Amino acid sequence: MRFVVCGEALVDMLPAEVVSPAETRWTALAGGGPMNTAVALTRLGEDVQFLGRLGGDAFGRQIERWLDANEVGTELMVRTDQATSMAVVSLDDDGKAQYTFHFDGTSNFGWRPSELPALSEDDWLHFGSIAAVVGPGAKPLLDFVAATPATVSYDINVRPSVQPDRSAYFHHVADLMAAVGSGGGIVKASDEDINWLVDDDDPLSYAEAWAAEYGLSMFVVTLGADGVAAVKPDGRHARVPGYQVELVDTVGAGDTFMAGFLSAYADDPMDVEAALTRGAAAAALVCSRKGANPPTSAELEAFLAR
Repeated sequence: MRFVVCGEALVDMLPAEVVSPAETRWTALAGGGPMNTAVALTRLGEDVQFLGRLGGDAFGRQIERWLDANEVGTELMVRTDQATSMAVVSLDDDGKAQYTFHFDGTSNFGWRPSELPALSEDDWLHFGSIAAVVGPGAKPLLDFVAATPATVSYDINVRPSVQPDRSAYFHHVADLMAAVGSGGGIVKASDEDINWLVDDDDPLSYAEAWAAEYGLSMFVVTLGADGVAAVKPDGRHARVPGYQVELVDTVGAGDTFMAGFLSAYADDPMDVEAALTRGAAAAALVCSRKGANPPTSAELEAFLAR
């Protein structure tokens, strides 16, 4: 099984040190939800290609070095002369991340049909987050997802600051869920994603309804400290608890969950609870570290054994 992970690669700017009232030192980390998932899958021993549009500046070169260092395949990646997208990360007192994005004229959002490859039934396409709903490249990505013969999974990963209109945002998400459902694929969202999209606080009932409406094989909902649930279109649920760790920050938690889940589910789709457990453990480990620094397979196995 080859995983092809499609979406944005950007730089996360995290505050490192307040030097004076007028000066803060920042750390620039390679990031972006889909790229984080690609790195996490590779660290778990999977064959991964990253399908993204890379900036032509120093940050773009930093991202490519990070992908190479983690042995993520870049044969499908598109290199551009545009700037790299940036996310400024603010952490609250509990380590929860909030993002402010700088996207104008940057590389991630200009997909053209000719840049998107033909995949096979033996591939697994995972995509999501911001590049799927922003910019002129969103429509070519939608058409690509709808037409591919590959198995597909979609991480909604809502970012209200890039599109604060709930109705417009949900319109994009609904079209993408329909495209994923046309092949019986999987959609994942956090409880906060769903609650924001529908302005309600009952995420599992919406997940079940959407799984049925759009023809999904499964809808996975991460529930923060309460663990994670998977909902089938016939109403069957699987649910596992979360893991207790000393929280550093939540950067990359959902992306790393998806890698842990997919690596197990692709190997044994009959054991959904085992895949959810592996995803929850991977997410817990990344929350115990600064930034999106996902675990290796050995680290994850050792954590699960404890």
